[in-house]
Amino acid sequence: MNVVRPPNPISRSRCPVTCALDILGDKWTLIVVRDMFLGKRTYSELQNGTEKIPTNILADRLKRLEAGGIIRKEPYQQRPVRYGYHLTQKGKDLGPVLQELIKWGCKHLSNVAIVDPSVLNTNTRST
Repeated sequence: MNVVRPPNPISRSRCPVTCALDILGDKWTLIVVRDMFLGKRTYSELQNGTEKIPTNILADRLKRLEAGGIIRKEPYQQRPVRYGYHLTQKGKDLGPVLQELIKWGCKHLSNVAIVDPSVLNTNTRST
């Protein structure tokens, strides 16, 4: 079934791959999503990940993911205001995509850690 949706103002075309990559297609965005599947919720937890994402890039990617409906932010502290980040259902639906990337990377790339794709808790409840 071909569902026609209104055009996304940030997309370059109507191709689903292109539209998905407009949100997710850089070297940091899926790392942020991966880390959220691994239980990281705060800015500092995300920033202190293995890859050490620069703070300006992390801030930008969190804004992009929120604008794309992949994550939502909620304050967990008032003074100063600090936010926790949570995957929306749309974000959780990326779990199988990340698992397949893990499988592909383990199979086809050298010098990678062999990781069981189930390490990503894709059955997380809404938090």
